[in-house]
Amino acid sequence: MLKTERTSVMNLENAIRGARNPMNSWDRSDSTYAEDGRYVLGPNDLDLAVRLAHAGSDHRKFLRQIFVSVDITAPLYWWKEFDTYKVGTVANSTSTMHKIHAKAFERDDFSHDRLDEDGLAMLDATIAYLESERGKFLADKTDRQPWHNMIQMLPSSYNQMRTVTLNYENLINIYYARKSHKLAEWHVLCDWILSLPYARELICVKD
Repeated sequence: MLKTERTSVMNLENAIRGARNPMNSWDRSDSTYAEDGRYVLGPNDLDLAVRLAHAGSDHRKFLRQIFVSVDITAPLYWWKEFDTYKVGTVANSTSTMHKIHAKAFERDDFSHDRLDEDGLAMLDATIAYLESERGKFLADKTDRQPWHNMIQMLPSSYNQMRTVTLNYENLINIYYARKSHKLAEWHVLCDWILSLPYARELICVKD
């Protein structure tokens, strides 16, 4: 399971202006703001952006200045793979260390959409154990053993939300490295990438 929420794409106007700096061609810029606040690339700016995007990473530096912020909820096993992408990305996560005991454990706290009946039974047994240890910890917070039990027995299917900041160059790398991955979560993220403004033109540069 993977969910994206509260997506914001920022700095497109400044990135396009910067792309025109090498040739001092600012007078050819024809982009405008729509009534809903979206920055809409005009034909001249879009043509330049596409040509630079397809010319390779040395020429498309402006893509590193198009920033994307998004809240991603995904299982820990997926975040472990996402953490490969360190350069140019920032993430603030919800804390399992500080808040693992804050609410009752339930199935929807875990990614279980592809489990069979045996897998669900094992998950339910784990949830029951975690909930029992949570109760012990809440009853006596001076006893850290139940807390350690929760932390060390927490399955990697536990869902965590992180607020992530990336840029369009990061997204090119992620999209082409992961679009055929066997984990379904990557396919959901790649579909989200394709939904971003001008993704087909500026991110799908190898298609």
